[in-house]
Amino acid sequence: MDLGLHERVLVVTGGTRGLGRASAEALVGEGARVLVTGRDEEAVAATVTALEGIAAGPDAVGGLVADNADPETPARILAAARERWGRLDGALISVGGPPPGTPDRLTDEQWRTAFDSVFLGTVRLCRELGAELGAGGSLALVLSSSVRTPIAGLGASNGLRPGLAMLAKDLADEWGPRGIRVNGLLPGRLATDRVAQLDASSGDGEAARERWEQQIPLRRYGDPAEFGRAAAFLLSPAASFITGTMLPVDGGLLRSL
Repeated sequence: MDLGLHERVLVVTGGTRGLGRASAEALVGEGARVLVTGRDEEAVAATVTALEGIAAGPDAVGGLVADNADPETPARILAAARERWGRLDGALISVGGPPPGTPDRLTDEQWRTAFDSVFLGTVRLCRELGAELGAGGSLALVLSSSVRTPIAGLGASNGLRPGLAMLAKDLADEWGPRGIRVNGLLPGRLATDRVAQLDASSGDGEAARERWEQQIPLRRYGDPAEFGRAAAFLLSPAASFITGTMLPVDGGLLRSL
């Protein structure tokens, strides 16, 4: 299937590692022009170099050092996309997970930091990048299976991600008449550094992974590339009649409809 991504201009925030990086690789592989952002300058530069190695043509990849929590980030992203390619067609908004901890043990400062980065940063990016999009534009938010069921020990994620899912559905209603789609992706247990750290925090990472795998119908963790392909599809014109949807990428882990 041709996803119709050739030369479309897309931003991937948090695109230097994990699910963001896998998504950027899938998009570039489909011929998109991709601007990756991340907080670490060396990681951004290394990612751009790696993505250029798989791009089908020149001038397909750009990088920007930026923090989603910074109020100036959306304007800087838009300026970079306009300067390099003259437009923006969509974005995958991916942020790092908030700190682990039960909701009764997370401090006010941890909640505020998580809110600024995970929630408010995403709201701001959606609002300002979405205003730039025309008909056929697409936004996708990397959320979590915690949108539909709480994950033990991840109180901040359980508290913030469902609100972002409703934001996506609300924006899908608001921007649908303009031909702009907004969706969310709900990753389950995928083999990223973040998930490995969460498993290790239990005291026995291997045992934790085995316990999770027994709850997944496919009996394995997902490969980040499998998530990346799902993200590329959801952002693409091939998904042109899909909006306001939360797509689990979890091997069947979620049992809710």
